[in-house]
Amino acid sequence: MREAYIVQAVRTPGCRRNKGAFAQTRPEELLSQALQGVCERAGVDKGEVDDILVGCAFPEAEQGLNVGRVVAQMAKFPDKTCGATFNRFCCSGLEAISLQSLRIMSGWADVCIGAGLESMSIVPMGGNMPRPHPDWAKENPDVYVSMGITAEHVARRYGVTREMQDEFAYHSHMKAANAQKNKLFTEIIPTTATKFVEKNGQMVKTTFVQDYDDGVRADTTIEGLGKLKGAFASANPWVPNQGSVTAGNSSQTTDGSAASLIMSGDAVKRLGLTPIARVVCYAVAGCKSDEMGVGPKYAIPKALEIAGLKIQDVVNNGLFEINEAFASQALYCANELGIGDKSLWLSDSDSRVININGGAIALGHPLGCTGAKLCATLVNNMKKLNKKYGVESMCIGGGMGAAAVFELC
Repeated sequence: MREAYIVQAVRTPGCRRNKGAFAQTRPEELLSQALQGVCERAGVDKGEVDDILVGCAFPEAEQGLNVGRVVAQMAKFPDKTCGATFNRFCCSGLEAISLQSLRIMSGWADVCIGAGLESMSIVPMGGNMPRPHPDWAKENPDVYVSMGITAEHVARRYGVTREMQDEFAYHSHMKAANAQKNKLFTEIIPTTATKFVEKNGQMVKTTFVQDYDDGVRADTTIEGLGKLKGAFASANPWVPNQGSVTAGNSSQTTDGSAASLIMSGDAVKRLGLTPIARVVCYAVAGCKSDEMGVGPKYAIPKALEIAGLKIQDVVNNGLFEINEAFASQALYCANELGIGDKSLWLSDSDSRVININGGAIALGHPLGCTGAKLCATLVNNMKKLNKKYGVESMCIGGGMGAAAVFELC
């Protein structure tokens, strides 16, 4: 089987839902810029791309109508370049990258893009018209339960305290603030955003360029996080009102897009390119729906086994990007995997290998975009720090986990 290589990977900034820079920017415009940006940075003509697959957790409304094909046209790819849209909730962007890699490995394509997209400002979480099956909801409501409730379940069942969660959240912000200060987010492409302002009694469309994640709070303190009330406990009568999962130790809901350009070895040689990383393998694993956050605990070992690696191989010469959907589940998974030692994730530790520039608590979790976003962050950090291995993982709504392994070229 052939190899699949990531030649370039980029992302837009992640900006806060409703309050951030992209709140009035249509999702197609975010995705279009990510697609153009990845080709421009790689120095590859758009006509070389066979297919574009876009992960999106709620592919409807402005994100509907097969947004993958629509935006391929908006971004001025030729008619021969195809496009499709895929949904595996929080893993959609990584799934898009893995499926395109498989196409290349099989010999069905030579140059593809795997991307992710989510505008949580414009298309609400849950969609515009969610309709759970009434009979199935009575038999097994857990598959429809709020993600915040599942995070509370993980915290209560496995002893992840409020103090532990707040400490983890604090360091996520500190790592991200440090990365912003030192301009470490080199995977970000400056992105044109839209804003409507009133002028002479009329709403006028204006534009500006956004080049940073606007949810990072450099002034975060553990004391401040400790004052926040539980965000989800009131929906669960048997949990005390002061639940441990808060807005401060949960991922931010954000808008954003990301894209990876993936090629076969033959295409890399033909175009005279130097790839960043080889796509080694990808795995998914199921778990209980009502504690969906534990998914990485099962998916990471599964992927490492396929790759012929041990967790210590990555600790010794690699990096992890484990999506911080909630501090409770991220901490639990790290502990279960044997990488829970604080030195591996603290902001002031020189030994950190987990989310070294912060995670979704500080930078946001734009659902279908996140898998592609984390890939861009991971492979660019592998290149900068000369780390041989990279592992990306996340939990997935409905009770799943996913993980991918990358190797530096």
